[in-house]
Amino acid sequence: MSVVPQAPAASREAERLTRAYLLRVAEPPSPALFALVEARGPVEAAERVRTGECPEKVRKETTARKHLDLAEQDLAKAAEHGARLVIPGDDEWPAWPLHSLELASASGVPDVTPPLALWVWGLASLGSLADRAVAVVGARLCSPYGQNNAGELGHGLAEKQVPLFSGAALGIDAAAHRGALAGCGATVAVLGCGADVSYPSGHERLLQKMVDQGGAVVSEYPPATQPARHRFLVRNRLIAALTDGTVVVEAGRRSGARNTATTAGALGKVVMAMPGPVHSRSSTGCHDLIRDGKATLVASVDDVLETVGRFGPPREDTEQPRPTDGLGRESERVYEALVPRAGRSAEEVAAESGIPVPRVRAVLPELELDGFAVRGETGWRRIVRSTPLGNFS
Repeated sequence: MSVVPQAPAASREAERLTRAYLLRVAEPPSPALFALVEARGPVEAAERVRTGECPEKVRKETTARKHLDLAEQDLAKAAEHGARLVIPGDDEWPAWPLHSLELASASGVPDVTPPLALWVWGLASLGSLADRAVAVVGARLCSPYGQNNAGELGHGLAEKQVPLFSGAALGIDAAAHRGALAGCGATVAVLGCGADVSYPSGHERLLQKMVDQGGAVVSEYPPATQPARHRFLVRNRLIAALTDGTVVVEAGRRSGARNTATTAGALGKVVMAMPGPVHSRSSTGCHDLIRDGKATLVASVDDVLETVGRFGPPREDTEQPRPTDGLGRESERVYEALVPRAGRSAEEVAAESGIPVPRVRAVLPELELDGFAVRGETGWRRIVRSTPLGNFS
């Protein structure tokens, strides 16, 4: 994960202007342009794009729009709508969640290039919303069964204070968002159009309520960008990346929700699916994911939180001991700072847990010996135990 040092305010705003220009001139995902920005920095990359003195692959991604230098207008239009451009290095930039895109892209997974920046409408910190979140997705043409399950799931996540991410589409997405709002929770819409564009048009009030209630509307597309089918597929990688796990509530075999689930799996995120009636065509996509071992079957909010594995205490309706009951305070904090599907360095665990790095480095091997953690190529990750320490029966 690349670390972007804090720059002086004037330099940061110049970079923001530059990244606004780059978002306008290249249709995401734009792997060649992203690579150029990583190698040369955004300012030099933008200048090379303007002059055409850039690699052929970058020219292919930018030639059609490189003359559209509308960065100042885009920033002003976003501000009028109450939105802003969040860039790498900002305090609220969700660096860790988006790191999964970098890793997958470097491993050869297609069409998962990280965003150059993100337009955000809403006062809440995007980084905080994405720190412990769940995506809930599904078909637009859903059944009453699926709609009810999505609403209950959204409401339950809100009660657990877990932010819900989805795509604000008709059907399952909208039901999940509304359930979260009814539960007085934060919910985030990731759009396949500009953050100032209400799509579908009937969801204008829904999006406004998300923002008013501490959530956000997010897009990598400049203001006024209109929706298009390919943009919805592209934005799905952001829904998957910005959350710890994705739940497919109801989806057919060719649903875009399955695309989100597939992407989440490729990013190393937790994938879950809710079962439906055995003869329901609306649930064939969910059933396929479960049958093929690509998703874990979940039937409730408790199932979701248990499967994701990092969201607080056990179920309230059980008196069974927790697997971590035998851990000391420091060990438990280090354990809670780990996640099941992605590695973290000792420094990252220290920042998350508040435990000094030397102590973290001492505790992690102890957790590994007790079967609570394992070290891999990308760092330390959590092992979710089903039995308390000292009880392996």
